[in-house]
Amino acid sequence: MNFFIDISKNKVVGIVVLAWAVAQILKVIIALIEEKRIDFTRLVGSGGMPSSHSSFVTSLATAVGRIKGFESVDFAITAVLALVVMYDAAGVRRSAGEQAKILNKIAEYLDNPTDDEQFMEKKLKELVGHSPFEVFMGALLGIAIAVLFT
Repeated sequence: MNFFIDISKNKVVGIVVLAWAVAQILKVIIALIEEKRIDFTRLVGSGGMPSSHSSFVTSLATAVGRIKGFESVDFAITAVLALVVMYDAAGVRRSAGEQAKILNKIAEYLDNPTDDEQFMEKKLKELVGHSPFEVFMGALLGIAIAVLFT
């Protein structure tokens, strides 16, 4: 029980959670504007604008830098982590989403019964990664939140 009390008092954890939550809420708002419908799955889903992964890790790095110093090892570790996560979001995960789109189109085109009918019925998740712009905007959001609250 003390663990949860201690962690709830950690300012950096609070900032990081706030940055993630704001990014996820913005995804719902942006989807509402663009698609004219409320999509609550955007609150927990990956992909979309802005990148909550980027917001999460840049708020962490920025808060640690402001508290511990930008010359600290702590900041260096969090900054490197942030770069890896953002590279993954815009690179590997985005590619996986693009491949899912193509595979879904192939599955629709074939639309033949197979031995494994479940395979043809299940669509692959296409929104898993981010465009560089979504990553950049998520990063700016995370930095702004950390600067505001540290």
